[in-house]
Amino acid sequence: MTQVKVEVALTPIRVLVVDDHPMLRDGIIGAIERQADMLLVDEAVDGVEAVEKYRLHRPDVTLMDLQMPRMGGIEAIETIRNEFAEATFIVLTTIPGDTQALRAMQAGATGYLLKSCIRKDLIDTIRTVHGGRKRIAHDVAHEIAVHALDERLNEREIEILRLIAEGHQNKQIAWELDITIDSVKASLKAIFAKLDVADRTHAVTVAHRRGFIEL
Repeated sequence: MTQVKVEVALTPIRVLVVDDHPMLRDGIIGAIERQADMLLVDEAVDGVEAVEKYRLHRPDVTLMDLQMPRMGGIEAIETIRNEFAEATFIVLTTIPGDTQALRAMQAGATGYLLKSCIRKDLIDTIRTVHGGRKRIAHDVAHEIAVHALDERLNEREIEILRLIAEGHQNKQIAWELDITIDSVKASLKAIFAKLDVADRTHAVTVAHRRGFIEL
């Protein structure tokens, strides 16, 4: 009796790519299109488009940049997850900061990859998260561990840092936030202690690196 061999076609992993940089987006798309087990369903240039394209295609995995015009990646993830609890996201970012990574994970991301590692780790990360496991870049995981017990900045302190980064002095910050100059000085003292820095410039640098603020 002759046995008939039946080949079962694997269902490809359907991927949506969201990034506002055309060259990077094209590189990612090219890498996906070379994989036999993956299918690019669409691309988007910001968070608003990402929400629209997700609703249209319901991809298996969405690659999401964080800093984009109109709507950032974390807000887009939250918006999509409110409608589609099963949505799977891999964050792509240039910033290894612990704060930004934790915010993304809390929003619903299951993968977190630095853009500098895309060429080496992207495809394996897509397969990993599609298989139901989490994948966080080593440098990011290290930052999370290092700062796990640190006291977090509150919203007022973060807003003060944003204004400092824009070049505002204490008097201008007090006016913008409708608080006293003494309150600004007290907040700065707390910020310096929490970030382990000695001046405003270093505070902004560390806050950006850790993902508290964007520059």
